[in-house]
Amino acid sequence: MATVKIVNQSNVEVGSLELNPDIFAVDVRPELLNLVVRAQRASMRAGTHKTKARGEISGGGKKPWKQKGTGRARVGSSRNPVWRGGGVAFGPTPRSYEFKVNKKVRSLALKMALTSRALGEKLTVVDKLELPEIKTRLFADVVGKLGLKKALIVVGGADKTLALSARNLPHVKVLEADKLNVLDVLTYPELVMVQDAVTSVEERLK
Repeated sequence: MATVKIVNQSNVEVGSLELNPDIFAVDVRPELLNLVVRAQRASMRAGTHKTKARGEISGGGKKPWKQKGTGRARVGSSRNPVWRGGGVAFGPTPRSYEFKVNKKVRSLALKMALTSRALGEKLTVVDKLELPEIKTRLFADVVGKLGLKKALIVVGGADKTLALSARNLPHVKVLEADKLNVLDVLTYPELVMVQDAVTSVEERLK
């Protein structure tokens, strides 16, 4: 069972924590992580792209010239895709890019992502994170003391003070434990988890 040290927000060691090996020490399969990340990114796409087909463009109701006798190719509308100003043939239409990934696969992929951070010694456990007021400078001081450059900070529950203090800091994201996902864990090379968030995640994934 892996053991990590617990530090306070001044980066002073205050204890240690044993991590559940079923969550923080599983075999990592890159192809499974890739599948779940693609699914997450696909679900984020708006899919609102749209071009007009020939029947959706105004005009073109009159036949440009008679069918026979002119020597030119026959044509029925000035809005056909061959003509300038015509419709688009086989253009994109609104659609959803989502595809299903089984719940067990998503859970396993999250365990793999957490394992990659734990085994890479990029996981930091903090006993608690508290700020006296909403102030970006105060949160930046905590980030500096923890030595973070690009980090995902996972807290046990909603904390408005932390969330508002962190939102103006580039390369730092505060996330609640129940919203933890594979894409965010892999996007940020450093993972910081408050102690109660570790318990919440272990309960969620057991």
